[in-house]
Amino acid sequence: MKKIVCCLAGALAFACLAEYKELVVQEKPFPLTVREYVYPAANFPITDYGAKPDGSKCTEAFAKAMAACNAAGGGHVVVPAGKWTTGAIRFKSNCDLHLSEGAEVVFTQNPEDYLPAVFTSWEGMECWNYCPLIYALECENVAITGPGMIRGFEGEWKQSFWYPWVPQDNGIRAARRQLYDWGATDYPVEKRQIWKKEKANTRPHFVQFNRCRNVKMEGFKLRQSPFWTLHVYHSQNVVVRGLDVYAHGNNNDGIDIEMSKDVLVEKCRFDQGDDSFVIKSGRNRVAFSVAAPTENVVFRDCHLEDAHTLLGVGSEISGGVKNIYVHDCSVQHANRLCYIKTNQRRGGVVENIWFERIKAESSTEVFSIGMDVLYEWAKFPDYEIKLTEIKNVYVKDVTCGTSKQAIILVGDPRLPPKGLHLENVAVGKVTKSFSRIENVEDVTFDNVKLK
Repeated sequence: MKKIVCCLAGALAFACLAEYKELVVQEKPFPLTVREYVYPAANFPITDYGAKPDGSKCTEAFAKAMAACNAAGGGHVVVPAGKWTTGAIRFKSNCDLHLSEGAEVVFTQNPEDYLPAVFTSWEGMECWNYCPLIYALECENVAITGPGMIRGFEGEWKQSFWYPWVPQDNGIRAARRQLYDWGATDYPVEKRQIWKKEKANTRPHFVQFNRCRNVKMEGFKLRQSPFWTLHVYHSQNVVVRGLDVYAHGNNNDGIDIEMSKDVLVEKCRFDQGDDSFVIKSGRNRVAFSVAAPTENVVFRDCHLEDAHTLLGVGSEISGGVKNIYVHDCSVQHANRLCYIKTNQRRGGVVENIWFERIKAESSTEVFSIGMDVLYEWAKFPDYEIKLTEIKNVYVKDVTCGTSKQAIILVGDPRLPPKGLHLENVAVGKVTKSFSRIENVEDVTFDNVKLK
């Protein structure tokens, strides 16, 4: 089914006809329909704007091609076969960044190539920071497609420029504390120029769609990342399909969906150094004032090779999370298959999580809830206490070859999670202990087999 609707064409601000394809993803357990923008046939090869595959920087060529595509009413910014070196790529509306067969985009490791700073968030706290390697702000109809590759850097993680930015003793802890204090005291966002703090080392995201509508990522390969790999932030109507993602560095989540709604992720392969499918909605007071939950998200028909979790909900969930459906996925190994994590500062409501038809070779835990997860922030003060309400989680038709502990459900006695239902869950061999279940209510087990 196709639907013709009217929109504004970027800075031209005139009425035009835009064509979309609508996909009814599902009716149950909650209805979800997404739409995909049909881009005009016009092509804007970066080579027409001065790009050369000789190791010289193509940042300006990408910018000119993107501007020309937008000014013409939309189309495809084409990256031909070859190796192209660039700094930050900044999107404009109605543009598809198309990676041709044999195309490889490699990003520089010079921080100056990711300035001027942009409005973003960092670990759930809004601020101004280095520009993500690929960045879209307040855009409509934007996409990255094609069989080519985007590579965050050459070589392995520990040989990258970004790796020395990780250790706690080189400034990152002070930057985290600064962001934490700013957020807790309602310090104006436009003044949160965290990138200026000495040795802040707040690494940029790889790909971020920030406050965008009608986003598509399809078909390409992604290798290595300085920080979170794919970040969908404050966006609506997003399709992620057929990606091959490998990023094994610190904080290299696969895809973080934050304060966004109506998202489909399907037929992707992930291999991560951190969590894989991640649901977030902001941190503490930064998110309380916005009150934008992450809702109506479906992951299906994906494969996970390795990660800390298959589905990680939190810990930044202060804006709330509801209607998340993960089904028909396979896993080689994950530390945790389904993990909901929060702490007494987060607040928010997590509700209606369905996790079904999952086949895993091995895990540390199959289903976990932790309500005292603080990580590096454990020594920071409690500015205010807001407990997270967790309710209505369904884990069904899950098999795992081996698992160390299988089920760890540890709630907060002040507000216990409730409505936790496990059905047809089988673990071939539990190697450490069967389970730990504390401070939870209304837990049901139906045909749960832990050998």
